[in-house]
Amino acid sequence: MAGQDFHDLVQSGLLGQVEQIVVEGHHTFYESEGLAWSRPIAYRWLRYEDPAPVARLADGVKRLRQGGVDFDTDAVEKACAEASKKGFLI
Repeated sequence: MAGQDFHDLVQSGLLGQVEQIVVEGHHTFYESEGLAWSRPIAYRWLRYEDPAPVARLADGVKRLRQGGVDFDTDAVEKACAEASKKGFLI
């Protein structure tokens, strides 16, 4: 997705779908560690203020997987199918 036009990612809803998957994974990780969680904590953790949100999401996925987080398989498959249907490279 990083090589795709940002406007197209936003307009298609794909960026929002992927963002939700990563944020939910972060929530799962915090719950498993017994930590208090909120959406702002997840976005600070992702450093989402960075001007490259796709790279931040990819980095977040990598770090969460290293922490043992399993992502919602159905949500991931849905996002991948949507990306493929719209011609995005993953």
